[in-house]
Amino acid sequence: MLSNVFLHYVLDDWYVEEVKPRMKGKCFIIRYADDFIIGCELEADARRIMDVLPKRFNRYGLSLHPEKTVLIPFRKPNFRKGGGKGKGTFDFLGFTFFWSKGRCGYWVIKKKTAGKRLRRFLKMTWQWCRGNRHEPINEQYETLCSKLRGYYQYFGVRCNYKAIESVYEHARKSWRFWLSRRSHEGKVLFEDLQRTYPLPLPRIVHNI
Repeated sequence: MLSNVFLHYVLDDWYVEEVKPRMKGKCFIIRYADDFIIGCELEADARRIMDVLPKRFNRYGLSLHPEKTVLIPFRKPNFRKGGGKGKGTFDFLGFTFFWSKGRCGYWVIKKKTAGKRLRRFLKMTWQWCRGNRHEPINEQYETLCSKLRGYYQYFGVRCNYKAIESVYEHARKSWRFWLSRRSHEGKVLFEDLQRTYPLPLPRIVHNI
């Protein structure tokens, strides 16, 4: 809330009143809390903003993240060239945005879970299943379902099905692996367990 109120004056109003009218091409700003993206049609406009942005923030005792604040050429790839990955990608709010061809053969902007976020969730799920394997099955089930539904609710966007599917499969394998090590009796009949305690299937929640 504090960043929304403060940056509304420091960044949003400043961009609308002073920056945008001076740009020669089209431009836009997208901000969520203290994370923001400024898009420019012309590289010259982008470089002008990059020159004055640190000065604007320093004026109010703020600073830009030295690694996250970068100038990225995010142009549509040449139609005859393959791939849309490499320097033309960027991470924002846990997603990696990149160019790729749609079903009709046209270049479109797609998004997927950022690799760092995905690996962090997989590691967290594995550690949670290990640390809670001796808890009652129904309690484990409810918590694990809550974690998966929360992940789907945020990352379940169009074009990102493979990532949320990998999360679902990893959760199943992690749960089965650590339940099998609750005692010396051997592996759990996970197929029978799944009929009683089915984990929520991956699904696309947001069509954006």
